[in-house]
Amino acid sequence: MQSRLLLFENDEKLRESLKAVLESGGEYMVSGAYKNVTDVEAIIKLEKPDLVILDAGLPGGIVAISQIKNVRPESLILIYTSVLDEEKLFKCFCRGANGFLLKDASLIEVYEGVNELRNGGAPMSPAVAKLVLESFRKPSKKNEEDYNLTDREIQVLKLLIKGHSVKRIASELNIAFETSRSHLRNIYQKLNVHCGKEAIAKVFTERINLK
Repeated sequence: MQSRLLLFENDEKLRESLKAVLESGGEYMVSGAYKNVTDVEAIIKLEKPDLVILDAGLPGGIVAISQIKNVRPESLILIYTSVLDEEKLFKCFCRGANGFLLKDASLIEVYEGVNELRNGGAPMSPAVAKLVLESFRKPSKKNEEDYNLTDREIQVLKLLIKGHSVKRIASELNIAFETSRSHLRNIYQKLNVHCGKEAIAKVFTERINLK
């Protein structure tokens, strides 16, 4: 079954290119492509997308993340934008973004990022992952001991922050898929969050020191 996907991007040529690449494999149907987020709530109610690719640099783009999640919490949001800074990244994740790619990523990398998102991952450009990890080096407010995270859970959480899917985490750590999922469930419970993007946002905002 095809996943329904929406694009919010002001560059018409880029919108067309993204649509062509995303629909090339038959897994996705781009049901709408918009140059702004003016009517985003009405659009989400009408289209009921599984995934949304959003340029957070659009006027109202960051606020639109919350609007999308308020209308349809299950919609996955991939940020695709040109500008990266810590404050913007923080706001996007806290409002509900599930992944963050910069526009220096190729169209094929965007396609792969959408696949990873659909499979439970949190795709991030290398520069984004680096910024997230560098935030851990700043004076931390809390340590992993405050949440009773085990060494294995810290390993899993670090890989999640790098954008790895559940399957890839299992592969990297040479553990079973279900074991990987179990570790993630335990992490979410200990951090008092409900999903990967909330866990990443919590680590980022509280600057939890992951040794």
